[in-house]
Amino acid sequence: MDILEIIRHRLSARVPFDRDRPIPREHMRRILEAARWTPTAHNMQNFEIVVVDDRALLDAIADLRGEVSEVFVRENYAQLSFSDEELRRKKVGLLGLMFPPSWRTPGVEPRLDEAHAHSILGEPLRSSAALLLVLYDPRRRAPASEGDLLGMISLGCLMQNMWLVASSLGIGLHIQSALAAPHIEAQVKKLVGVPEPLHVAFACRLGYPLEDPSYLRVRRNIEDFAHHNQYGTKLT
Repeated sequence: MDILEIIRHRLSARVPFDRDRPIPREHMRRILEAARWTPTAHNMQNFEIVVVDDRALLDAIADLRGEVSEVFVRENYAQLSFSDEELRRKKVGLLGLMFPPSWRTPGVEPRLDEAHAHSILGEPLRSSAALLLVLYDPRRRAPASEGDLLGMISLGCLMQNMWLVASSLGIGLHIQSALAAPHIEAQVKKLVGVPEPLHVAFACRLGYPLEDPSYLRVRRNIEDFAHHNQYGTKLT
């Protein structure tokens, strides 16, 4: 498949995976080879990756309990659309039906049981064939880059490289950003023996979807974000 077609068809596989179908070793190595060649600031290669495919360990991570952030729920709600037509018109954000009712109803306190059923933890993670735990090493940064913005961009390049290769191999991928939340990160690091000063940047659950993972995906048109020579002069 053409690289642009892979980019267009890439999506977040927010569905259960076949936990009894492992990722072939050669395919996992292709994904990690894509990670290996990630462009990073000053070539500092500021990441480590823990491949978790032990069923007991995956279940233990899936059992971790976190809290639903009030800030997340409030800001998430402001970005949602509540019909396909609204989402197509906005061209940004997500469809509200992708989230549990208590996350998309103003004035309703988010329920942890709903959060666990719909979030990256619980059954979705338990069904995964593997979890890639991406660790960030703050000691590896470009010179004179306090705050390490370029290092964060590098981690985004890492994510994209792995995602595109996984998509090309027919492997579903779903980013697990909640594993980097402070109240969960410490438990995850303990379970897999991550030393200081490494941090959990994000994780990817991998597997073969048991359901159609497709959903309405929208993007702005090129003319909506591309400017020609001067900001505000639309590219034609």
